[in-house]
Amino acid sequence: MSTALVTGATAGIGLSFVHQLAERGHDVVLVARDRARLENVSDELRATYGVGTEILVADLSDRADTGKVAERLADQARPVDLLVNNAGYSLKRRFLDNDISEEEAVFDVLARAVLVLSHAAANAMRRRGHGAIVNVSSVASFIASGPYSAEKAFVTVLTEALSTELAGSGVTATALCPGFTRTEFHQRAGLNMSSLPKFLWLDSGRLVRECLDDVARGKVVSVPGWQYKLVVAALRLIPRQVVRARARTVHRPKG
Repeated sequence: MSTALVTGATAGIGLSFVHQLAERGHDVVLVARDRARLENVSDELRATYGVGTEILVADLSDRADTGKVAERLADQARPVDLLVNNAGYSLKRRFLDNDISEEEAVFDVLARAVLVLSHAAANAMRRRGHGAIVNVSSVASFIASGPYSAEKAFVTVLTEALSTELAGSGVTATALCPGFTRTEFHQRAGLNMSSLPKFLWLDSGRLVRECLDDVARGKVVSVPGWQYKLVVAALRLIPRQVVRARARTVHRPKG
């Protein structure tokens, strides 16, 4: 039986990942900040799917906590076969209106933690000759809408580069780039999404299934949903000055 480690495992896309991975027979290492929520999810997975679970309480904006998760990934005596870097959040106000300490904390979760944990997992997996890494990015990585877009662009490009470096090793890296998804994300960020057309909303369970299928195929960039496949294809063709101008008038998608 293989083991998956999922960050941000107690809500939204991360919670969908742990349920689907457990349903497929994976033991799961659950990483999040809230011990009570972790214990609730752990109990539910054990009762529903009969898999093994492990809890790691960690705040990925804290370097010591991130290091603790990296050490778990590097532990060859307890191998992790699939890493899902999913933890994340966003700030409501614009970049220049936020305190820089707030921006640094988000950067540490969205970018630095992905860098550190991908490095630890990829090295451990490469030594064993198999494994997979999923870094949850966003359609926002293809636009220019503040630090969130920049951090997600970092995740997408890092994953693409990592996949090239791992070619032939038996280890894959996939950037999951969803658009707007029905989770707690927007509510927590204080974003009013009531005006967004219904057809732009994705279901987290469906997008996770599509992502896991893409991982099995070795796909490097996974964009779930026909509507966002079209959006990303268009963004790759539209001049960047047009993309920048349009980004001022839209909300940020969640990945």
